[in-house]
Amino acid sequence: MENPSASSHFIKNIVIEDLKSGRVDHVVTRFPPEPNGYLHIGHAKSISINFDVADEFKGRTYLRFDDTNPLKEDVEFVESIKEDVRWLGYEWDGLFFASDYFDEMYDRAVLLIKKGKAYVDDQSAEEIRLTRGTLTEPGKNSPHRDRTVEENLDLFERMRKGEFKEGDKILRAKIDMGSPNMNLRDPALYRISYATHHNTGDKWCIYPMYAFAHPIEDAIEGVTHSICTLEFEDQRPFYDWVVAECEMPHQPRQYEFARLNLTNTVMSKRFLKQLVEENVVDGWDDPRMPTISGMRRKGYTPESIRNFVRETGVTKANSVVDERMLEHFIREDLKLKAPRTMAVLRPLKVVITNYPEDQVEMLDAEINPENPEMGARQIPFSREIYIEQDDFMENPPSKYFRLFPGNEVRLKNAYFIKCNDFIKDADGNITEIHCTYDPETKSGTGFTGRKVKGTIHWVDARHALPAECRLYEPLIMDDAEEEGDSFLDRINPNSLETLHGFVEPNMKEASGNDKFQFFRHGYFNVDPKHSTADHLVYNRVVSLKSSFVI
Repeated sequence: MENPSASSHFIKNIVIEDLKSGRVDHVVTRFPPEPNGYLHIGHAKSISINFDVADEFKGRTYLRFDDTNPLKEDVEFVESIKEDVRWLGYEWDGLFFASDYFDEMYDRAVLLIKKGKAYVDDQSAEEIRLTRGTLTEPGKNSPHRDRTVEENLDLFERMRKGEFKEGDKILRAKIDMGSPNMNLRDPALYRISYATHHNTGDKWCIYPMYAFAHPIEDAIEGVTHSICTLEFEDQRPFYDWVVAECEMPHQPRQYEFARLNLTNTVMSKRFLKQLVEENVVDGWDDPRMPTISGMRRKGYTPESIRNFVRETGVTKANSVVDERMLEHFIREDLKLKAPRTMAVLRPLKVVITNYPEDQVEMLDAEINPENPEMGARQIPFSREIYIEQDDFMENPPSKYFRLFPGNEVRLKNAYFIKCNDFIKDADGNITEIHCTYDPETKSGTGFTGRKVKGTIHWVDARHALPAECRLYEPLIMDDAEEEGDSFLDRINPNSLETLHGFVEPNMKEASGNDKFQFFRHGYFNVDPKHSTADHLVYNRVVSLKSSFVI
C-alpha cells in the first residue's frame, strides 16, 4: 500500500502531541458504520483517516457496527461493508458490534438513574420536540423530570420487560434544559422498539440511542482517538458527559473533520436508499451510485480511491470537491495498468474493395505504449471492417481530417485507406463505405512516401465480438437544483447511454472487473454483474482526457 504518511494534518498533529505528552502511550481508532446501507465515497475518507492514522503510529483500528436501530439494519449491509473495507485495502484489528455491549449499556443507564442523572419520561415525541426550546429560547422541564430514583428504576425495568407500548416512555438524560447546546437538553438515552435485531434477536425491546451508545462503545474498546465528521462537533459535550457520568474506566476523546462532498453527487444514505427502492438505479451497486460497490463495478480501483481521499486532505472547513479530481486519480492509476484495445461503439461497415476476399492477416499492436513491458498483441485484418459513424462525413466541414469521399486516412496499426464510394438506405442513412487500401503503407514498415492527417480506429468485421457499452454521466446534477425542487427532480435523464458495438476478438477471455483503454473512447471495465461469455458488457469508467488540473 502507498505510504499514507507523506503529508500531515491536524489529527496527526494531535496524535503526535498526545503521544509526546503522555496522554496516551498507544493509538486505537475505529471505523463505526451503521449497517443500514452501503458505504459510499464519503465513508472511504473516514476509513482512510482512521486506518492510516493508526498504521502510521503502529496502532490498531477496529471495525465496529453501530447496530442500535434494528428497524433499519440488515446482515446484507454488514457483509457489504466488510467486503468494501477489505477491497479498499484495509484489514481491521478487531470486529465488534454495538449490540455486543447492550448488557453493559443497560447497566450504565441504571447507574445514571441511581445517580439522579436519568429519568423515564412519558411525553410523546411531539411533546418533547415542542418543549425542547430553540437556539434562542431555553427548553421546558418535563413534568416527569423529578420522579424519584426508585420510580425511574422500576419504570425502566418494566420498559425492558415489555410492559409498555412503543412511544409510551423513553429514558432521558437529566442535564440542563436551559443549556445553549441543544444536545444537552435532556437527550434521549433509550427508546422502546419491538423489532427483531439481526444480532440479538428478540432479547431486547428497548434500544440505546446512538449518541448514548457511541461513547460507551469507544470507552469499552479502548479507543484513544474517536474520529468523526464535523456534524458531530456539537455532540462532543454530550459524548464527554456520557463517558464521565457512566464512570467509564477508559476516557476516549472525540475529534471532528470536514466530511467529503463532491459536485454532482448525493451521499445521503436516505436519498441513496430512495434511488434503489424506487428503481431509479440498478441496485446499490449501480455504476452511477457513489457507493463503493457502485464505483468498483464501474471500474474504479482501490488505489485510485485511496489516493483521491488522501489528496483531498483533512481539515475542519467544509468544502465541495470537483468530481473531476476523482476522475483524475483513476486515469492516473489506469494509464500504466490498462491494456489498450480498439472498440467501435457506433459501427459503420467499411468494405476495402481491393483487398483479397479470402485473406486475413494478423497485425501487431502495442498493448500499452506507456508501459512497453506489457508486450504486444495481434489483431486480425480483412476485407470488411467497422469504423465509428462519426469518423465518416459525406460533406465535411473544414479541418475535418477523418474519412470522407476522396480523402485518405490511416487505420490504426494497419494501412492507409481512401474513400471511393458509399451506400445509403431508403431513409438517406449511410450504411456502408467503399474504400481502397495501399499495401505499401502498412504500419510498422517505415513508409514515408506521403502523410495523412487523420488516424481512426477500427475492428475486423469477420472476427470482432459484439459488445454492449454503457456510457455514464452524473446521476444527480447540481445545476438542476432550484428552489422547491424535490430530490428526484434533479435526476439526470441522460445519465446512462447504452450502445451496441464491437470489440477486438482478443477480448473474448475478459472477465468481470478487467479494465481496458478503448482507443479514443476512454477506460472501460467489464461489468461483473451483467457481462457473460456470450454477452460482453463494458462500463466506461472515465473518458481519456479532462481539462482538470490538480
